[in-house]
Amino acid sequence: MTDDNTVDKLKGKAKEATGKLTGDRRKESEGKTDQAKAKAGGAMGEAGERAKGMKDSLTDDDGR
Repeated sequence: MTDDNTVDKLKGKAKEATGKLTGDRRKESEGKTDQAKAKAGGAMGEAGERAKGMKDSLTDDDGR
């Protein structure tokens, strides 16, 4: 599964690694921040899907 959050997380990891290799603490920090944002975005999406699933299970889908 490759969604936007996964791509953003991988970009953040790459940015963090580049910062570590070059000694650029700001770039390393940006990478960590990008990863945290991607993780939070993924959690929000999962929560939305769970809420939709609960709503669907509570509604009568057989047309009554």
